[in-house]
Amino acid sequence: MRVLMFGWEFPPHIAGGLGTACKGIVEGLAHNGVETIFVMPSASGDEDQSCTTIINASDVAVRNVSSTVDEFLDKVKFIHVDSNIVPYVEPEEYFEAIEKMKREQRTETTVGFGQKFKFSGKYGANLLEEVSRYAQVGGTIAMQHSSEFDVIHAHDWLTYLAGIAAKELTGKPLVVHVHATSFDRGTDDMVDSRVFAIEKRGMEAADKVVAVSELTRNIVINKYGISPDKVVAVHNAVDFSGRENLDVERGVKDKVVTFLGRITFQKGPEYFIDAAAKVLKRTPNVRFVMAGSGDMMNRAIRQVARLGIADRFHFTGFLRGGEVQKMFALSDVYIMPSVSEPFGISPLEAMRSNVPSIISNQSGAAEVLKYAFKVDFWDVDAMADDIYALLNYPALSEFAAAQGLEEVNALKWDHATAKLKKVYESVIK
Repeated sequence: MRVLMFGWEFPPHIAGGLGTACKGIVEGLAHNGVETIFVMPSASGDEDQSCTTIINASDVAVRNVSSTVDEFLDKVKFIHVDSNIVPYVEPEEYFEAIEKMKREQRTETTVGFGQKFKFSGKYGANLLEEVSRYAQVGGTIAMQHSSEFDVIHAHDWLTYLAGIAAKELTGKPLVVHVHATSFDRGTDDMVDSRVFAIEKRGMEAADKVVAVSELTRNIVINKYGISPDKVVAVHNAVDFSGRENLDVERGVKDKVVTFLGRITFQKGPEYFIDAAAKVLKRTPNVRFVMAGSGDMMNRAIRQVARLGIADRFHFTGFLRGGEVQKMFALSDVYIMPSVSEPFGISPLEAMRSNVPSIISNQSGAAEVLKYAFKVDFWDVDAMADDIYALLNYPALSEFAAAQGLEEVNALKWDHATAKLKKVYESVIK
């Protein structure tokens, strides 16, 4: 079996968890006898191709006989996006990008036969323009390689239009993979209608929709109106190969409780801070660390100051690679109090580092982790009680760490992709 897969990023150059998941998926599929052709907007050339063949969309000339973007999009019967969106950036970066766009007065480029697009492959100011153009190149690639694959697989909304184009132009079945939805990124009234429209259109066009958890599956069914028979949950896994637990020396004797993630509404940072204040009333020799960055950073700092716990609270900013592993090595407890988390890899990484973890019931990871402590994100009293217990009862902490390590080591991509292979088999006629 062979799969044409559309992604947006691939290690070693990644901006989030999507690229890491894509690498785990193609490696797991290879171990299950499934070959993949992985298409991405902008490849650097140093990606690991031992388990997949990577096609750089920036190197492919458009071969569709369409003179304009509108004509092409009309041919493959999907929505045209001509606006711009700026996700995953700080507020000041957002306004800077918008002002830059206004100065440049971007206009839509006519698509000529044989023209190449130079994709950034980033999440920048002209993201929707790139998504639209990626669809055109995706259609070309699908036609060029139509005899080399049996099914199309598109990851997240950024690639759904490319997946639809590939399906319309080749007739091959389409599977879309939902790693997150608009409803995970904010409240219902914060949903971007343009992104929602692309997500919904991709799910409607797909032969099967794969969600990373039952939590996400329910959102797809209830918020997007997709038939339950069409939606399958396949939980993520995690790859720990090449990672060793670090032995680091602490600069303080206090216990350390860590929040690691984007400081955004979705991740529930304010609940972590409230729980910290409650713990500190009972156990003074504790330090709380908020590792990450995001649009709620300043609000979080003000909340810490208002609660009078600034001398016990540390903001590290965004951490990368080895810094993340060092932070886990310094931690006694890890907490992920997400308001909505499609899955959540970070608690698995913490447990792999022998750190007992507390996660919200509103996360996909809660469906597969038996030995993580689970609380509702809004129940800061229960959250504080769990933190207190793990800090003050060594036997409990040691048991959670040992059992958690064993549990996460069993969550392998080979198992997840075996389920994914069955999804492919169900749509191939």
